[in-house]
Amino acid sequence: MTDQTNKISDTILIFDTTLRDGEQSPGCSMNLEEKLQVAEQLEAMGVDIIEAGFAIASEGDFEAVSAVAALVKRATVASLARAATADIERAAAAVRGAQRPRIHTFIATSPLHMRVKLNKSPEEVLEAISRSVGLARNLVPDVEWSAEDATRSDPDFLCRAVEAAIKAGARTINLPDTVGYATPETYGAMFRDVIARVPGADQAIFSTHCHNDLGLAVANTLAAVMAGARQVESTINGIGERAGNAAMEEIAMAIRVRHDVMPVRTNIVSTEITRASRLISGITGFQVQPNKAIVGANAFAHESGIHQDGMIKDKSTYEIMTPESVGVNTSNLVMGKHSGRAAFRQKLEELGYKLGDNEFQDAFVRFKALADAKKQIYDDDIVALVDDEVLRGHDRIQVREVEIYCGSNGPQRAILTLAVDGEDKTVTSRGNGPVDALFNAIRMIVPHDHSMLERYEVHAVTGGTDAQAEVSVLLSEDGRTTRGRGAHQDTMVASAKAYVNALNKLTVKRGRAPVDQRVAG
Repeated sequence: MTDQTNKISDTILIFDTTLRDGEQSPGCSMNLEEKLQVAEQLEAMGVDIIEAGFAIASEGDFEAVSAVAALVKRATVASLARAATADIERAAAAVRGAQRPRIHTFIATSPLHMRVKLNKSPEEVLEAISRSVGLARNLVPDVEWSAEDATRSDPDFLCRAVEAAIKAGARTINLPDTVGYATPETYGAMFRDVIARVPGADQAIFSTHCHNDLGLAVANTLAAVMAGARQVESTINGIGERAGNAAMEEIAMAIRVRHDVMPVRTNIVSTEITRASRLISGITGFQVQPNKAIVGANAFAHESGIHQDGMIKDKSTYEIMTPESVGVNTSNLVMGKHSGRAAFRQKLEELGYKLGDNEFQDAFVRFKALADAKKQIYDDDIVALVDDEVLRGHDRIQVREVEIYCGSNGPQRAILTLAVDGEDKTVTSRGNGPVDALFNAIRMIVPHDHSMLERYEVHAVTGGTDAQAEVSVLLSEDGRTTRGRGAHQDTMVASAKAYVNALNKLTVKRGRAPVDQRVAG
């Protein structure tokens, strides 16, 4: 084995693709500022490799990869590229400013994909592997190669493809379960077979990339780790194409908690996990289900009397990890309208926020307004407030003022003021209900006749009649979907914020290449 492989033989490298594969979730898109916030959090978590995007997909993607590359100081920054000269050269240009740049190039190796999608023979695919990896290796010192649809590839051909990639200079070999087809037994066996059979396999680090179509992404990933994989590709909250990717927080904590059966480690700072989860949820509008492992609202909740009795006597009876180990603050009710700036700043730090002076002042003013409207301020209230207000500060369309007139005698009426590129615009509209009237007003100020409202959801952030409302909307336009989120103690204001948030994201997404050109691993 090489010295490099020996040095990390007990360390599982975490390759996070939230900014690339995660962003390909239907309805999920991030602007540049949001991507930089995510990148900062990923680095704070100890992620080893950040896949920042697909540089050739659009100018926006190229700019985002370049900006992340310039921002990140410790982690490797990767850009995805197909086995094409233009893709690889564009990826190299995008990661040029990174301290540790990587090109992640791929091509399909399954008979189905080679025949239907590529229209190439196996020999042509092997030639493309050698050519593309060789080109990438001449442009950057760190090249990863992926066999798209590896789990449905012929084992003999897969070994030949991996051998060609290693010979051409790839030092990370990714064998993805692109369509979530594998089981833990078959996925682990594939890694053992390839590592054992391919000449020069000891010169490379083998990587996983599992999709969750059968709910087996994390299990498959851990099986591959046991079979010799030393890099795992994953996303925060498991977001991604279709049913999503392997959830990074679940992989990291499984390795940490079950070190007895998996004698390996990661570089993940587990206390940053909850902050990362909340950040991604806030930016994408994808709510984490309450019973989600590690980061769900119920992950450390105990309602059964038997369980509660055991917890009182010894928490280890029903908790295999502590809330604090994943960054959950167990204190809930400590803030109110009499709390000052110092206490508020300390609370923000406990929740994982590091705000600049202007952002902090803005958040504090909004906190005071919320405290006047609510008797008790919970941690989740503050998270919703900061994520919704501070993170949206640079959107080109912003909600200024909402007035709603409603009751049993319609039609209902909305008076709405939006700031569009810094200019305030006010309209009055009517509709079949207050929400319809409000959304009609938004359409009057920002026309978007080809967009459809696919989903509108409301839930309370915390309990009580004075709880903040959190609203999620899903907009679609010409095959693109975007999800927006808004929070406010007034449900109609939250609704306006959510719709406008989705509209801002749709504006960003209009310039993107179609999803089928931004292929997942």
